[in-house]
Amino acid sequence: MLEGIRIIEIEGLGPAPFAGMMLADLGAEVIVIHREEPPAPGAPERSLLDRGKKSVVLDLKNERDIDALKQLIAIADGLIEGFRPGVMERLGVGPNVVCQENPRLVYGRLTGWGQEGPQAPYAGHDLNYIALSGALWYASQAPDQPLAPPTMVGDIGGGALYLVTGMLAALLRAQRSGQGAVIDAAIVDGSAHMMNLMMAAQSAGMLAPDRGASVLDGSPWSRCYSTSDGRWLSVQCLEPRFYEVFLRKLGVGGNAAFARKPDPSSWDALAERIAELIASRPLREWSQIFDGSDACVAPVLGPAEAAAHPHLASRGTWTEVDGQMQARSAPRYDGQRPADPEAAPTRGEHTAEILASLDSE
Repeated sequence: MLEGIRIIEIEGLGPAPFAGMMLADLGAEVIVIHREEPPAPGAPERSLLDRGKKSVVLDLKNERDIDALKQLIAIADGLIEGFRPGVMERLGVGPNVVCQENPRLVYGRLTGWGQEGPQAPYAGHDLNYIALSGALWYASQAPDQPLAPPTMVGDIGGGALYLVTGMLAALLRAQRSGQGAVIDAAIVDGSAHMMNLMMAAQSAGMLAPDRGASVLDGSPWSRCYSTSDGRWLSVQCLEPRFYEVFLRKLGVGGNAAFARKPDPSSWDALAERIAELIASRPLREWSQIFDGSDACVAPVLGPAEAAAHPHLASRGTWTEVDGQMQARSAPRYDGQRPADPEAAPTRGEHTAEILASLDSE
């Protein structure tokens, strides 16, 4: 889909490399500017987030290498960086410099707090960003501590995916008008934006301001239950007709003690009754009982188990490249299963090739 688009990615950690991987998955030529050594102690020589990319090693404290970077940016469609505000400017490759040389450039900046605001200069991580944005509020059952899957809501959902969306929109405009853009993709903004579906539910009276008092985050028909073998079963039969299927499969269809009630004060007692039943069998048995029904129940699986599940296996969602388990590209186009990802390059694998191409131009 993005064949012919060239993106320069400045090596970083977490969401920015993920965004570059997504663009490479979609067919863009992504050239990642690596350091000579991995950015974090103990990091592997190859990262699956670099799959499909080309690797060039440059020393960004070296004037000659900075000149090479500027030449690459001058012939690129887009750039991705994930440093704190001001770092790229100090290197001499901030948007105020390179966008004058390349007015069509889409300059993507990904940070936690954003390019401006009181928190912008300071460090933070995924959990901090989604805590301040409001996105962590409804995580987990009350009164348990709020806990979201690591990196998924903030770094990836509110960060990388919003950067990619912004890049794609700006690339479309650049193709039409020749005008590039500077994108301020802040995880705190993106994760807050993702709350709008829940805010719509709140305005319709379907979501309480307090944790654990709403159908989505507190009801017995929307939570996970422990099985006899210490595993977990997810249940989210929100509609009454699906809850009826759930009760039939559970073996208590028509039992008034399991009737759903809108009053949150009754939910804990009902959840305890459901938990007692589900704790009587192992996960494998419950999976077989609920399989092929509209009960809206699914086992909680680890990645390796998920890859082997008949549904995901039939879709080829997971694969393995060079001994590294990873998910194929998403979404799909024209009903076709995505090809296996390309292997990640070794650090600096394409340095000579790319720099030679600059000399020829």
